[in-house]
Amino acid sequence: MEIINAIILGIIQGLTEFLPVSSSGHLEIAKKILGQEIVGEKSLLMTVVLHFATALATLLVFKNEVISIIKGLLLFDFKNEEFKFSLKIILSMIPAVFIGLVFDNELKQLFSSGIFYIGIMLMITGILLLFADKSKPSNKNINYKDALLIGFSQAIAIIPGISRSGATISTSVLLGIDKEASARFSFLMVVPLIFGKILQDFFSGSIIYEDTIFTSLLVGFFAALITGFFACKLMINIVKKSKLKYFSIYCFLVGLLTLIYSN
Repeated sequence: MEIINAIILGIIQGLTEFLPVSSSGHLEIAKKILGQEIVGEKSLLMTVVLHFATALATLLVFKNEVISIIKGLLLFDFKNEEFKFSLKIILSMIPAVFIGLVFDNELKQLFSSGIFYIGIMLMITGILLLFADKSKPSNKNINYKDALLIGFSQAIAIIPGISRSGATISTSVLLGIDKEASARFSFLMVVPLIFGKILQDFFSGSIIYEDTIFTSLLVGFFAALITGFFACKLMINIVKKSKLKYFSIYCFLVGLLTLIYSN
C-alpha cells in the first residue's frame, strides 16, 4: 500500500508543481484522503524527495538555459544578458527567502491548519488565473522591478493552496510580460529555493531516514521526476496558448469540493 501511495503522491507532485493548481495544497489533500493527516518524519522526507524530483525535472527541461546562466554568473559582466538574467533570478528569491527564514514556525502551522483553509486558497488561485487568462499578448521582457514583484508573488505562494506557478506566471502576465518568458522565469526562479529548502530540512535534523521506506521514496521520486518533466513542457505550451481559464475552473471546483469534504 505504501508503494501505491508513493506513486500517487509522486504523480500529484509532478503534475501540480508545474500546472498552476498548487502542489502543496494537493499533497496535503492527498495525505488527508490517504490517511496521512498528521505529517510525521516519513511524510516530511517523502515531501522533500518529491520536491527534489521536480527541481531536477526543471533542470532537465531548461538544461541549456541553466548552463547559460551559470556561464553568465562566472563572467560577472553587467552587459551580459545571461548575467543580468541571473541577477533577476536572485532578486526574485529574496522575498521568499525572507518569509521562509523569519516566519518558519508560522508557515509550519499553516500546513497543519486543515484542508478547509486550502480549499479557500485554491479558489483564490482560480481568481488569479482567470485574470491572467484575459491579459493581452505582449513582447515585454522582465526587468529588475518585475523580478522583485514576481518574487513577492512567489513568497505569498508559500501558503498551501496558492499555486506558486499560478501566482508567479499570473503576476508576470499581468505585468505585461511575454507569456513564454513568464513561464520560463517562473520555473527557473524556484529551483534554487527548492534546493536551499532541501538542505535546510536535512541539516536541521527534522528528517529521519528509515531503510524500510527506501523503496517508497525511490518509486515516489521517479513518479514525480517523469511526470514533472512532461508537465513542465506541457505548461509552457498552455501558457503560450492562453488556456489558463481551464485551470481556473479546476481550482474553483477542487477548492469547493475540498470545503465540502473538510466538513
